Amino acid sequence: MSKVQVMDHPLIQHKIGVIRRKNVGTNEFRAIISEIAMLMCYEATRDLKLQDVEIETPICKTVVKELSGKKLAVVPILRAGLGMVDGMLSMIPAAKIGHIGLYRDPETLEPVEYYCKLPADCQEREVFVVDPMLATGGSSVAAIQMLKDKGVRNIHFMCIIAAPEGVKKMQECHPDVDIYIGALDEKLNDHGYIVPGLGDAGDRIFGTK
Repeated sequence: MSKVQVMDHPLIQHKIGVIRRKNVGTNEFRAIISEIAMLMCYEATRDLKLQDVEIETPICKTVVKELSGKKLAVVPILRAGLGMVDGMLSMIPAAKIGHIGLYRDPETLEPVEYYCKLPADCQEREVFVVDPMLATGGSSVAAIQMLKDKGVRNIHFMCIIAAPEGVKKMQECHPDVDIYIGALDEKLNDHGYIVPGLGDAGDRIFGTK
């Protein structure tokens, strides 16, 4: 079964508390989402493998650690996931970026792909799929399945706020994908919004209604 890690870092918890407030404006909301993504990236990459490399300092030769193995990619689920990309890149600037776009069919309520553009070597990379909210889990499950269908195998999922229903669905559908969560909330309401949540993350990041 996948690892589910709810972040307990004080800075992450504090910043999530700030963006939950309904009177926080677009500019501040967007900036703090990026900061939370950066802090979560720092925590979620704790298990990356290292290798020894010999270098030369201004004083002498020495052996240092550097990241080994697979390169990284960040794949936001459009559109709200875009708000987390800059924060991730501030931690891992060499990462490549892919994009997955989904919309919910109004009749079947199932996610439908409308855009998917991935780095050419995505199958060889360790991929972090990012979306601020994990509500029903429908979009996240579909996005990860799209990646698997294209041959990607090393996948992690990162969200800022999750509902238990979404976590359960992700674990059922993708038991091999580790999930990193900023805050695990109480439940979904009748409209599929996370309670207490923070409203529609996409609208609040981009200033739309």
